[in-house]
Amino acid sequence: MKTCRVIGFDADDTLWHNENIFEQVHERYRALLAQYHDAATVDRTLFATEMKNLPLYGYGVKGFMLSAIETAIELTQNRISAEEIQTLINLGQDMLEHPVELLDGVAETLITLAGTHRLLLITKGDLRDQERKVAKSGLAAYFHHIEILSEKNEAAYATILRRHAIAPAEFLMVGNSLKSDILPVLALGGGGAHVPYHLTWGHERTDEVPDAPGRFIQLASIRELPDLLQG
Repeated sequence: MKTCRVIGFDADDTLWHNENIFEQVHERYRALLAQYHDAATVDRTLFATEMKNLPLYGYGVKGFMLSAIETAIELTQNRISAEEIQTLINLGQDMLEHPVELLDGVAETLITLAGTHRLLLITKGDLRDQERKVAKSGLAAYFHHIEILSEKNEAAYATILRRHAIAPAEFLMVGNSLKSDILPVLALGGGGAHVPYHLTWGHERTDEVPDAPGRFIQLASIRELPDLLQG
């Protein structure tokens, strides 16, 4: 960890809250369809639709809402009303306009590390939505580069490291998702600092346990990172 000179940060649920917004909408979505199906059926069907559509829509609110509308049409056997579909559209627009709320300790941590390391923001999702959140967060000035990807895997991280002339051994990725933020970087020879969020989307869950002695650590809070790197 002490050898790293470049730190990559995930954005959603690492720097600011995101999944809690989706969970609030899920609750309203279940309520909307409660007269047709139980919550478990709604959740299971919506997730299956999202996974089917992921190659077409990618990640983010817009793809989620298109899948939510498709699922609602399916589960109601085309009985859902135009007014109810409008309600779903309104929910999606509210999500896109939601304030960006930083997680505890993020601003202070970035201020500290920006003085000692080269910082990258590496996130995935809808370009316009992610750009909006970065701008509203007030954090952009702390990063040397901002990368918004359609997918976060070994190939994507390898491209970033090559583009910025970063040796894997000098790179540390910080994020809440083992699947997207940590495991691909460890596979390339980099380091990973996992900072779990209290909610995890099903697609980001994994049973794989990182096996990288000296290159992986799990933190309770992002506040722990500066001491870890300076100790």
